[in-house]
Amino acid sequence: MTTTIQKLPEEEDLTKPVFSPTDFAVAVNQTLEYAYSSVLLAGEVASFKVNQGKWVFFDIKDEETSIPCFMSVYQLRVPLEDGMKVVVRGVPKLTKWGKFSFTVSAVKPVGEGSIKKAFELLKAKLLKEGLFDSAKKRPLPEDLTKLGVISSTQAAGYADFIKILNARWGGIKVQVAHTQVQGMDAPDQIIKALNYFNERGEVQVIAILRGGGSADDLSCFNDEALVRAIAASKIPVITGIGHEVDESLADLAADVVASTPSNAAEMLTLDRENVLYAVNMAVDRFGTIAVNRIIEEKNKIGEKIKQISNVVNMKLVEYRKVLSNKIKMLEMANPEKVLRQGYAILSGKVSPGNVVKITTFDKEINAEVKEIHDRAK
Repeated sequence: MTTTIQKLPEEEDLTKPVFSPTDFAVAVNQTLEYAYSSVLLAGEVASFKVNQGKWVFFDIKDEETSIPCFMSVYQLRVPLEDGMKVVVRGVPKLTKWGKFSFTVSAVKPVGEGSIKKAFELLKAKLLKEGLFDSAKKRPLPEDLTKLGVISSTQAAGYADFIKILNARWGGIKVQVAHTQVQGMDAPDQIIKALNYFNERGEVQVIAILRGGGSADDLSCFNDEALVRAIAASKIPVITGIGHEVDESLADLAADVVASTPSNAAEMLTLDRENVLYAVNMAVDRFGTIAVNRIIEEKNKIGEKIKQISNVVNMKLVEYRKVLSNKIKMLEMANPEKVLRQGYAILSGKVSPGNVVKITTFDKEINAEVKEIHDRAK
């Protein structure tokens, strides 16, 4: 007779480890964290609420399933409402109450309608705070020589910016912080680059650049933390994001807004050809002014010379008259003229017995003095 002993399931279970509820939750969370260290969920927001101003609760749902989500208010950097379509990043977790939850670290609206809704909600909030006030805007420096650039160095927009920058007036030293310019990680990378430039203080302007793209591609520039970091920058910020028709909250917070990265390069630099043309025109203008001034001064000098010449001529006429009168007086006193008129000149000691010389116009006579009588008056 053969006896068969069958092991009951209850006895088999006794050989397995027994968990406490806490240990089991820890083990499950370790397994979930290992298997799903970072998960992206896409769906529609439902049952959105904020508790105590600190904690955010909502569900992500599709047609069949709803996943409860949890995050801190600090991590929520875009406004949410029920019905908005989003992508959330986080990790699955078993709570200490034995409920499954998805702990969210980042949220991104998707779809044109949801992106626009989040944009308008956050815009209204920041406008109310005065974050976009024009009085806070600072102009670009006229003597720009040191520029900080935040962009993806692999993007076409950055290449266009550098090309135009080099083609125009040079002399600008550029420091580049390479970051992502789309996606959920882009805002934090751009914020880090902004802080880097502000802490070092080595540049005069910070340019944030991103070429064209879809509304989804550009939505990272509507991140609340990024917008606040731009507004708080100690260094003036210029944005060149997307195309001319695109508008982001980053643009509204910036000091100067360019329509594109290429336009940002144009606004930051002088056009080489225009500068040379302006210099040549200025040289021509100043040359004409100088020539006219020389002619004017020459004419003034000519007038003065003419005036001086007239004065000199008048003086010469006066001097000629004076000289002529003196010549006439000298001629009147000339002994030769007296002699021609029949007079004679007596020279020598006039006393009886002496010989004196008598000079006439054409003769000299020696005569002895016989007698001297006083002339009757």
